[in-house]
Amino acid sequence: MPASPRISSPKSGPSTPRSTPSTTPASKTRIALLEEVAGRAPPRGARRRGWTCAPPAAALAVVAALVLAPSAAAQDEGTAGFKPPLVTVPSALPATPPDFSIDAGTAINTANEDPRIEELRREHGGVSAAPQLAAGHWEITYIDDEEPIALVFVDGNSQTVQEVWTGAQVIWPMARGYEAQFGHILNAPYVWIPMALVFFFGLFDLRRPRRLAHLDLLVLLSFGISHIFFNTGDIGLSVPLAYPPLIYLMARMLWIGFSREGIGLRPSVPITWLAVAAVFLCGFKVALNIADSGVIDVGYSGVIGADRITHGDAIYGDDAFPSENRTGDTYGPVNYAAYIPFELAWPWSGEWDKLPAAHAAAIVFDLAAVVGLFVLGRRLRPGRGGRDLGVIMAFAWAAYPYTDFALQSNSNDSLIGALLIWSLVAFTSLGWRAILLALAVGAKFTPLFLVPLFATGYEGLAGRFESAKKGGASRIRVLSGLPRRPRLALLYFSTVFVAVSALLLVYPAIDPGLATAWDRTIKSQLDRESPFSVWGQVSALQPVQTLVMVGVAGLAASLALVPRRRSLAQVAALSAAVMIGAQLTLEHWFYAYLPWFFGMLIAATAPARAAEGDSRGIGRRDEGGASQPRSMGYGHV
Repeated sequence: MPASPRISSPKSGPSTPRSTPSTTPASKTRIALLEEVAGRAPPRGARRRGWTCAPPAAALAVVAALVLAPSAAAQDEGTAGFKPPLVTVPSALPATPPDFSIDAGTAINTANEDPRIEELRREHGGVSAAPQLAAGHWEITYIDDEEPIALVFVDGNSQTVQEVWTGAQVIWPMARGYEAQFGHILNAPYVWIPMALVFFFGLFDLRRPRRLAHLDLLVLLSFGISHIFFNTGDIGLSVPLAYPPLIYLMARMLWIGFSREGIGLRPSVPITWLAVAAVFLCGFKVALNIADSGVIDVGYSGVIGADRITHGDAIYGDDAFPSENRTGDTYGPVNYAAYIPFELAWPWSGEWDKLPAAHAAAIVFDLAAVVGLFVLGRRLRPGRGGRDLGVIMAFAWAAYPYTDFALQSNSNDSLIGALLIWSLVAFTSLGWRAILLALAVGAKFTPLFLVPLFATGYEGLAGRFESAKKGGASRIRVLSGLPRRPRLALLYFSTVFVAVSALLLVYPAIDPGLATAWDRTIKSQLDRESPFSVWGQVSALQPVQTLVMVGVAGLAASLALVPRRRSLAQVAALSAAVMIGAQLTLEHWFYAYLPWFFGMLIAATAPARAAEGDSRGIGRRDEGGASQPRSMGYGHV
């Protein structure tokens, strides 16, 4: 007969958990269902890894708690035969499935005897245990003061402990290092390493191996060091290791943006070979996506939102999205609208299945970025040189492992990269760059930081304000103090940007209203807590995070003034710097965000330095050599 759990009289313990069968592609924990901040559960068929250590901050907290514990408790723990405090369990336990050999009570007893749980019980002085039925095992959640503190998986037949999780990994399945959760086969060394080598040596200059551009390429690949620890579930190391390359790349983009010192990529591989390789890599990535890739919650959200729009339903609200993706309405309306053509072609089944619409959308987003970079190369440099530059930039996107990471995860992140790339393609047109930037902001809100730079275009406003004397007194006029042409350009850009943004808000304004849309999008992201940033792992760093936010906002605003004159390559560099700076402030950062700025970074790095003696005017050439119109640097109205 299965043993009964050792039960203490509950004081105000948790209610009995529901044992509703999971509807996600894999089993979900009770906490993953209840916590809005939780990441998605592992995909079906994902192999679970063994227990991993909590982040260093959590370990230090445990040590501090043990050191500062009352002396009486210390004496009890040192007493021979001391047992951890009893565990409170619900009065009613889930029924045992016919294919299980042990019931919930036995599973709780087994979990209680695990040394890690015994240590946790001593530390907390008594906890509650809530069992939930999952596929092939019991999931025992330990709760103290209404907060989940541990999670144990016990096999339903062998009665063995499969996994033990503590700290942030209790409610964040994506922090546990499950295989096939993100990127799928791309994470295999026999796929990742060759792609990294193709990316690096395809852009390498054998004649000048010590060029700084090669260091830039290595830094772009160095996110893989952080990624290794992420794949093993060690987010205490993976998270901080992502910041050095981000900081370096931001500094490089600022240097190029302000100094015009772009040194260019001069690959030794013939351009024809790069073109063939780019086409092959695009086909290879699409084949991988179709054959072996999964749809994470981000892509799933896009499909659900598109389905709701096509049926005339609200895309924001507490009950707008299903329970397995409850916070899927956190993005802007453009994100969901972008999935409409694909959802119409492959309608959503109502479940988190293979989601062919999400696959198709991710493929199109990725190819749009590749084509956009090729066209952008022709904007940066005229003639055959522009074609070659476009091939280099398109190859860079196709070969970079982290653009493929977003594709194999079927996320929406390449959509942001593509929109920003095409906004640079159309940069000479005030109207189109305002429209494309508004669409990018309407998908994910971070590109809003680019408004000052895009509004002023090729020339900053520093030194262009007029001072005038009137009645013997000198005064500085702000907008009216600008010359007529830049003043009209600013007004035109602002009008188009605001008008497009307003149109994008019409649908959510009708139902459920802008207040609800604000709460479900921007406010929820501002209030978000996540262990995937140093700010989320170390709360003492929050003042530093605030200072970084202020600094990035100040940088973004200053780009309306300086540099006085900037080429299209400089605009790309400064745009990349701002987007990287914005990512440094995020409470939740992930590798799939790299495509947001990668296209702009390559557009800044690939062209060579501007020719000496460049001057603005008719036929002036930018840093890459492309001719700019005679428009005072503000583009066509």
